[in-house]
Amino acid sequence: MKRAVEHRIGVQAPAEIVWEVVSEFERWHEWNPLYVKAAGQLKIGTALTLEEAIGDRPVKVIQPIVQDWVPYEQLHWRSQRLGGFVTAIRYLEVENMGESNATFSNGELFMGLLVKWISKDERRALKAAFTAMGEAVRDRAEALWRARAAAPSEVG
Repeated sequence: MKRAVEHRIGVQAPAEIVWEVVSEFERWHEWNPLYVKAAGQLKIGTALTLEEAIGDRPVKVIQPIVQDWVPYEQLHWRSQRLGGFVTAIRYLEVENMGESNATFSNGELFMGLLVKWISKDERRALKAAFTAMGEAVRDRAEALWRARAAAPSEVG
């Protein structure tokens, strides 16, 4: 059995800028409402350390393992829930939609014997958190893009 929660949002900035926002863990605390602190390397098999803030719950430290990443396109990590009987694959994906447009998707896929125990309330809370993160990625990327477009270019 599988269950999924996802949020997608259009971004009026190049995919490269969106990826820059997503891949700079050390700056997540500046803009990310879901992961208020992040550390780690984009390297398959390594652990990330994330402080996760979902709704009014206490902030929780999680240490998922990077499962896959493709520069400028995707980052996937996995974690275990319910004593290892549920595997969660968390994904952040950037799709290039043109010269100055992209789509940002972030979600989580749950698989395993106890997947039915991932309740509707839990999925609703995750959907709200993923929506907030998606909107924050969009806002950050669009602000960076506007700032760079407005900056005078250097003429040599």
